[in-house]
Amino acid sequence: MSFGIDDLPVRDELRGKSPYGAPQLDVPVRLNTNENPYPLPEPLVERIAERVREAARRLNRYPDRDAVELRTRLAEYLTKTAGHPVGVENVWAANGSNEVIQQLLQTFGGPGRTAIGFEPSYSMHALIARGTGTGWISGPRHEDFTIDVPAAEKAIAEHRPDVVFVTTPNNPTGNAVPAEAVLALYEAAQAAKPSMVIVDEAYVEFSHGASLLPLLEGRPNLVVSRTMSKAFGAAGLRLGYLAAHPAVVDAVQLVRLPYHLSAVTQATALAALEHTDTLLGYVEQLKTERDRLVAGLRALGYEVTESDANFVQFGRFEDSHAVWRKILDRGVLVRDNGVPGWLRVTAGTPAENDAFLDAARDLKKEQEQSA
Repeated sequence: MSFGIDDLPVRDELRGKSPYGAPQLDVPVRLNTNENPYPLPEPLVERIAERVREAARRLNRYPDRDAVELRTRLAEYLTKTAGHPVGVENVWAANGSNEVIQQLLQTFGGPGRTAIGFEPSYSMHALIARGTGTGWISGPRHEDFTIDVPAAEKAIAEHRPDVVFVTTPNNPTGNAVPAEAVLALYEAAQAAKPSMVIVDEAYVEFSHGASLLPLLEGRPNLVVSRTMSKAFGAAGLRLGYLAAHPAVVDAVQLVRLPYHLSAVTQATALAALEHTDTLLGYVEQLKTERDRLVAGLRALGYEVTESDANFVQFGRFEDSHAVWRKILDRGVLVRDNGVPGWLRVTAGTPAENDAFLDAARDLKKEQEQSA
């Protein structure tokens, strides 16, 4: 007799759910997980080796529990790139932005509390909410995937959530949220009851516009979450961080696990932060490639959502999964996010993007011939 997950005393809100993840298939071109396609430059690899070697000599000791040096360097990076002063007391770091979100929900969400996000958006927000026992509310968007601000304000007033998620640039759609929209949602959240508003800026370095980090000024219930996975080309590092009022940083430490950031993780992140100019140069290349994908897809007759990220949402299709399969048959893996009629492609190297556009062109010809 087989024994599976349904036979375990799993919490009710987790039953029937699937773990987060994209297909990991062995194909020539993989453009489905929003990774930075450029390997770390050799000088940075050497610097990582040096810093990790230094850390290895002290692995018999616990790492810096508060990651002060790392948080200081992250604060300096934010101050330099966002044009808004940030101090070490404003920054917290964890194992990927997902752990940052988890710690925030452990602190401000939990049983008897709720969070709202505007879907389609990053699905981990809802998954982590369920994992922390936080009730989830799906908020409204317009047909063009922008947030319906009046409807969102009404939903916040009605549900009075404890946490509000705003993802900008939004994943999987790619569009950015204007500062005035975030301000409107923040004011609505504070009017309903004092609520935390989390602005997820995982892809902000790829945006045509500026970070919303300056909005933190005078707004103690606002949090900006970031990651080193995308712009820094360090998805394998698993380093996320937030910027907020010092009281928020103090609060999340109530739920953090002891010594949660390893000495090796801290050493690697510090090395990467020494090479931000080089890494942000790769970001500029990817922005150019992203814009080329947008132009190329539109020239072929596809609909494309405006993108401020390192990926592009395109469509529309009667059967998006069937189209996903046909693109895969041509050796290119893109992402079927479950948004009806749409697929998402990550901006890769010029050669990878050429391969994708060739597949998209072949598919268009096939559709025209069968019409």
